[in-house]
Amino acid sequence: MYDVVLLTLGSERDAPGAGCGGGEACCGGATEAAEERDKRCDTPRVPVLACADALTARGARVETVTARSDAEIDAVLARLDGPPRPDGHTWPDPDTKTRLVVAIAGDAQLRAVLRRLVRRYAPPPSRRPADLAGNRTVPDLPPVGVLPLDPARSTAHRDLAAQLGLPRAPAAVAAAVLDGTPRRLDLLRNDGGSVTLDGALLGAAAEDGRPLHWRGRVEVDDAVLSNGDDPLLACAIGNAGGYAQLDDVTLLSTPDPTDGLVEVAVAVPVFTRSRLGRRRVRLEVRRARGRAVSVLPRDGGALPYLDDGVEGELTRKRSWWTEPGAWAVWTA
Repeated sequence: MYDVVLLTLGSERDAPGAGCGGGEACCGGATEAAEERDKRCDTPRVPVLACADALTARGARVETVTARSDAEIDAVLARLDGPPRPDGHTWPDPDTKTRLVVAIAGDAQLRAVLRRLVRRYAPPPSRRPADLAGNRTVPDLPPVGVLPLDPARSTAHRDLAAQLGLPRAPAAVAAAVLDGTPRRLDLLRNDGGSVTLDGALLGAAAEDGRPLHWRGRVEVDDAVLSNGDDPLLACAIGNAGGYAQLDDVTLLSTPDPTDGLVEVAVAVPVFTRSRLGRRRVRLEVRRARGRAVSVLPRDGGALPYLDDGVEGELTRKRSWWTEPGAWAVWTA
């Protein structure tokens, strides 16, 4: 029977939209008394307890772990390591009897775990092993079970688990982890050292929510969606479909996290005049699909973006590329 680790990074009540992954605490705030924060973080959420009970009832040996830092995540992931290799690389064990379930309050927390998996198992370019697939920079990462901590709200926001049709009830998640099969999915890596599971949306907005124009060069493989002269309202980078829509505008048409490609779209306002001389604005959406995308802001300053629900600012060129089938989830 399997050893199952139920890993929690802190709930939505503790760290909305955050989680680990950047060296920050996973639970609570910096100003909260350490003793109170530790006590609250150590209390598992009801779905975690229910999932643990379902796993135990099936004979699994279950351990619940709350990680408050990248180092504590890494200590859990080390249990998935394979035997030592002659080349010295740390590699996942394809025959491991340890299975990992990540309890998440949002996609950002799942991304935090995947980022640590990539950092653990990605070999340096100078020591690329011969058994690594030619279209990948990481080996097949160990499958993870996904346990949403707030199913009702997550479904409304179309998180990645909802898009993939993953089980959400604790008992169903337990069954998938013990009896299911791994579904391999594409992963986006970027030159900023992070990963993207769902997608990213780049663009700024005024205080009233109106999108603001910005300029940037956007390239997908050899296709140029914008040379940096066009005013852009948004740029969507899609591995899956979380950022396919911007209000009532369809940005991404067919994002697919299993096709080995990234879909990219830019929204460009086009100004015309009617026969009566009235100024009209229509939105032109340009799309392309490929293995890699780069965005170079041209206006100076910082370009705001969301990446798997995490806010950030882009001040220089950023590139994303696809790692086909690099990660996996347990499905029924």
